[in-house]
Amino acid sequence: MHRSSDVPVQPHAVTVAEVIPGDLVALSEQDVAENTWYVVMHTLPETPHTIRLTLRPPLGGIDHDEVFERGHQVTTACRRMDVGAIPEITSTDLGPVEFRDGDRITSLRAVDPRAVEESYTRRWGHWHRDLDRRAEDPVPDEELRNLAEQVTQKGHVVRHYPRPRRAAEAYAPRRVVVTGLGAVTPLGVGVEELWRGLVEGRCGISELEGEEFAELPVRIAGSVPVDPVGLLPRPQARRMNRSAQFAVLAAREAWQDAGLDPAGTTESGLAPERVGVSVGAILGDASVLVGADRKLRDKGPRAVSPLTTPMTVPSQAASQVSLALRITGEARTVTSACASGTEAIGQAIDRIRYGRVDVALAGGAEAVVTPAIMASFAAMRALSTHELGSTSPSRPFASDRDGFVNGEGAGFLLLEAEEHARARGARIYCEAAGWGLSADAHHMAAPDPSGSGVALALRRAVHDAGAHVVDVVHVNAHATATVDGDLAEASALRAVLGGSVPVTALKGHLGHLQGAAGGVEAVATVLTLHHGLIPPTIGCDDQDDAIDLDVVTKRPRRLPALGDLALSNSFGFGGHNAVLALRRTRLSRTR
Repeated sequence: MHRSSDVPVQPHAVTVAEVIPGDLVALSEQDVAENTWYVVMHTLPETPHTIRLTLRPPLGGIDHDEVFERGHQVTTACRRMDVGAIPEITSTDLGPVEFRDGDRITSLRAVDPRAVEESYTRRWGHWHRDLDRRAEDPVPDEELRNLAEQVTQKGHVVRHYPRPRRAAEAYAPRRVVVTGLGAVTPLGVGVEELWRGLVEGRCGISELEGEEFAELPVRIAGSVPVDPVGLLPRPQARRMNRSAQFAVLAAREAWQDAGLDPAGTTESGLAPERVGVSVGAILGDASVLVGADRKLRDKGPRAVSPLTTPMTVPSQAASQVSLALRITGEARTVTSACASGTEAIGQAIDRIRYGRVDVALAGGAEAVVTPAIMASFAAMRALSTHELGSTSPSRPFASDRDGFVNGEGAGFLLLEAEEHARARGARIYCEAAGWGLSADAHHMAAPDPSGSGVALALRRAVHDAGAHVVDVVHVNAHATATVDGDLAEASALRAVLGGSVPVTALKGHLGHLQGAAGGVEAVATVLTLHHGLIPPTIGCDDQDDAIDLDVVTKRPRRLPALGDLALSNSFGFGGHNAVLALRRTRLSRTR
């Protein structure tokens, strides 16, 4: 807590014989200039010509005596203080103290009645003035001990406050962990294909083939290179749209990766009603409705399939995942533009935290690489016009970025309450520690250039994780490679985290997977924590100077050792902002 006095200082010269207990005095002109004041605690005639003053710093400290001639002049602040309210305190000898993360050191220049207490908190073996700002470098233990010794000699009171013990809580939200991963992306089917492609810097963007794309001004996209129908039982696949097919494949992979039986909940020893599904999607699969409309116009109403409606709704992916694994707890769908996948994961975290379910499959799925959607994005001038070549046409944070590349796919996390996962001996990738939402309230499509909405979501995610800004070691950026979007995100990251946290952006590899982007990028962020390796950003051969971030390019980079939190960002048309906070578990936590 900051501590200072509101005592007004109005210097006035008096003799020592005139001062009485409670007076605030400076002993010399230099003391006045340096704001060095003392409270007179006692006065005692020493001889007929001298007086002994007992003095104490006005903000607390130890007493010392000074003997003066009666006529000696001092300066009074013209204000009397309550001597009984001034604490008698001594500085802590930090020499023998064994520091721990969470300890706090305060320094107060007690001789200055207007001084403000400085505070340092230990985190990751270093001392920080503010755990939620990166404005200055942290201080190591020995440097802090030396600093404390120096300021003590200058009238400061230095105090050590050990890390407080956590009181037992009647109820606390459960910790949520990630135990399974699944993905279907333009780099291939499966998490292994995704991770290998990201680390190797491969681009999954390709040219669209087919007559329906021939007349489009932009004919490149991040398309899944495998037909999902061939990977599913044909009767089931025929009743799913393409987005749901992606979702079922990715969800099943995450389910099996977590060590669960592919037959479903009961066979895995789980209560079906204690398991949930949470899927983010914008449209799901627009081609079903477009195809039905074409049949209606060409052949009449009898040609329209009765499955058109159930296969068109965005919720089909969630329902098909619940059907495939016989999950009865809940099947939720989140639609918040390109933030949908991340928000769906965040909602699942809360459903587990507060006991609604014990296990959840959460992520995003989308299949909107269709002529109408491509034409619409092109009309908005939102798509990149770069051609396929030696680098990706999607160029996050690059000086020559000119728009995003449309994409498709699915990404899922298998989330569990920690005690549930440990009880069944599950492998834990990391903790799903928190999430944050905000809204720009700025424009139906363009981002707020100030980045203030994004910054709010970032801070909320860190806070929801019970963490501080100094804990963040990595950011998986949304970075769609639009000119304004990348600038707004970069501005928010600098405002909240500074420019030193390593950032990567994956849309150069994948394109923009729309509602699935948050799910796939969450999978990649989990793998970054798990392997301790940050994949490079491809397409960013020449970083825009205005970005001013530490963007990882060219080759993978080891994750920083100090800190434990990674953030995965997703932002959508209309100002939807969602940030996921994931915590690696191999390091000790100090919450």
